[in-house]
Amino acid sequence: MTEGGRSGLRVALVDEVGRPVLVRGLAGWLRRVAPGRARGTVTVALVDDVAMRRLNRAFAGKDKATDVLSFAVDDREDTAPRRTEPFLGDIVIATGVARRQARAAGHPHAQELRVLALHGLLHLLGYDHERDDGRMARLETRLRRRGGLTAGIIERAKRA
Repeated sequence: MTEGGRSGLRVALVDEVGRPVLVRGLAGWLRRVAPGRARGTVTVALVDDVAMRRLNRAFAGKDKATDVLSFAVDDREDTAPRRTEPFLGDIVIATGVARRQARAAGHPHAQELRVLALHGLLHLLGYDHERDDGRMARLETRLRRRGGLTAGIIERAKRA
């Protein structure tokens, strides 16, 4: 299901084979909290842990399922015809990992999907928390607060 709005960001939610899925409120929430420069379309793919493990092994060289991966349009071969609005890329979220992380954090699965989708979007926009001296972490914190969320991935990693 694709949702667009005032923000200039369109969000398509799909499963691992590209079929539209409905996750109540996720696309609209991501559009509302997205930074103003997030203009174009992003796909959020919700996949099982086996599919995520394959992707993580192929693209990050890590043989385990991770929570979220981002594939900016520049990171993949784009053979699709040019669109009138930019395609920012794909965010892939492992639903099993997200459920376990939500349980561990003590919040609903839907909230964890929001945390992961926002983190993935910021990576699509060029932010890199491993190399940017805290710039992504500060922006992510601000946007999460705007969207009513508490701690995110970067803070959890610092505590671990």
